[in-house]
Amino acid sequence: MIHIQDVSKSFKDNLAIQNLNLEVKKGEILGLLGANGAGKSTTINMLLGFLKPDSGTVSINEIDTFKNVQGVREQIGYIPENVNLYPYLTGIENLDYFCRLAGLNYSKDELQDFLTVCGLQSEAHHQRVSGYSKGMRQKVGIAIAYAKNAEVYLLDEPASGLDPLASNELSKLLKKLASEGAIILMASHDIFRVREVCHRIGILKNGILVKELHSKDVSANELENLYLEFMQN
Repeated sequence: MIHIQDVSKSFKDNLAIQNLNLEVKKGEILGLLGANGAGKSTTINMLLGFLKPDSGTVSINEIDTFKNVQGVREQIGYIPENVNLYPYLTGIENLDYFCRLAGLNYSKDELQDFLTVCGLQSEAHHQRVSGYSKGMRQKVGIAIAYAKNAEVYLLDEPASGLDPLASNELSKLLKKLASEGAIILMASHDIFRVREVCHRIGILKNGILVKELHSKDVSANELENLYLEFMQN
């Protein structure tokens, strides 16, 4: 379980997170909506152990994310908005390298299967990443997280650079992972994608969780209107 209790975080005079409380259970996908600066990435960085909360507790499966960074990261698959890969390596070589860093040793066929499931066309598997579009690099990043077979997935604008088909494939993959028991937290600007893929939705504004609801209780248009209402007031 992801557990965030009474958490606040400031950067100098800027209060990035204020008294945040969130839980994400096994088999659940929680989507965080919010404008730039709302606190979405700060929340994810605290879960990754990069940032220490000023107050409150942040834990994954009862492990404090700042006190036991290595123990937490072993359980996490992370997909950032901008995936950093080695440009002189191919897609499959990048995937193999990052898997080996995590102590995972896959066959060539298994690596190709991960890339294919994550939407990268087969002819690109053995091309150097320097020639990839942002969307293609993103698919390799998704494959790196997927291959880790993690218990928890943290996603920060994961569909950035993806075309509609690839974005839909990502949604299907996330739902599959959740059905297998994964715990997923996704930060995004994409109201309609969050509504489609997530079980619950939280709206962040200026570091405050102003609304939390179940996606089944609201249509995409209703969610958009609700989001705009909070952002404009």
